[in-house]
Amino acid sequence: MGITRRTDGAEVEVIMSTSDQDRSAGAARRRRFGVVVGVDGSEQSLRAAQWAAAEADRRQLPLTVVTAYALPAFAASSMDGGYALLDESSLRQGSEKVIDQAKEFLRDYPGEVSYLIESGDAAGVLLDFSRESEVLVVGSRGRGGFFGRLLGSVSSALPAHAKCPTVVVPLAFSCQEENAVTTSTGAIPIVAPESTPPSEASRHEDRRPVVAGVDGSDHGRIAALMAAHQAVERGTTLRIVCALPPLGATLVWIPADVDDGSAAEELQEKLENGRRWLHSHHPDLHIEAEVIDGAAVDVLVNETRHAQLTVVGCRGRGGFAGMLLGSTSQGVLHHAEGPLMVVPESRDPRLEDRAEFGPVVGE
Repeated sequence: MGITRRTDGAEVEVIMSTSDQDRSAGAARRRRFGVVVGVDGSEQSLRAAQWAAAEADRRQLPLTVVTAYALPAFAASSMDGGYALLDESSLRQGSEKVIDQAKEFLRDYPGEVSYLIESGDAAGVLLDFSRESEVLVVGSRGRGGFFGRLLGSVSSALPAHAKCPTVVVPLAFSCQEENAVTTSTGAIPIVAPESTPPSEASRHEDRRPVVAGVDGSDHGRIAALMAAHQAVERGTTLRIVCALPPLGATLVWIPADVDDGSAAEELQEKLENGRRWLHSHHPDLHIEAEVIDGAAVDVLVNETRHAQLTVVGCRGRGGFAGMLLGSTSQGVLHHAEGPLMVVPESRDPRLEDRAEFGPVVGE
């Protein structure tokens, strides 16, 4: 496909490869909804909306606020049609109140924002939006709508299957003092819910690092690349961390015949290799790398207390990513004290030169 541009009075034909066209089309689709946040009327979801608004403003993307309702299957099958319609109408009215609350909360937001009410399962609705979004944002708990569903029996549904990164924002997040959100175009006045004092998104520069949890898997490296990108955009430090649990734990990347000291030195050396690899792709980014004693989930939760954003992959070797979407996912998501980004599987050509920088954690 050719396009024509005029440079210094001359016509220049630019040929876009199929892959370039695909990336361009994919970027256009993702920008359709921009930053999507799910709300359900809870304070947690309003905190998520607060973070999403600042993120959309910072990246100059549309903000899309979504709520969803679904008629329970047993009700639809056991009630006569008239009663079922009445019940759905009631659900719709409840959703409209949720959207009205979100509109009031974000009434002074200066950017492009859309408010949508969708019919269907909350997780399924957001997964559909993930195909045409840059990032999905949800709160860590809720009233049984988005968050009771997402963090209940199907807790892995959204981060494990979303086509774009998912950010989970805990109730502990706020835009005051240390946890201030940096935006790009002036303060975003936010009308806080009645249960909390009014606040607004502060404009002071957030110097806290972006943290990436890695475990030697390609999924972890994809997360590290995303974290590096986020750190560059925010003008801050990238911190990559790897957990070193007690040697009695099940570890696939630690030889059984080494002591704690040797294991830590080996991991630190390999993590440093990863740091140099990331630096080769982001030469102006300051990157720190640290091996930390402790279980992966405990280490990760602690990191969220001091980071403006913590990034992990959606799968891994049983470390950060494997545990995040496994049996301990509830603990990580419910106890995180800062925004947590889960990055989906993807292909990245930068992975191909990782081996040039030395052995990886998984070897």
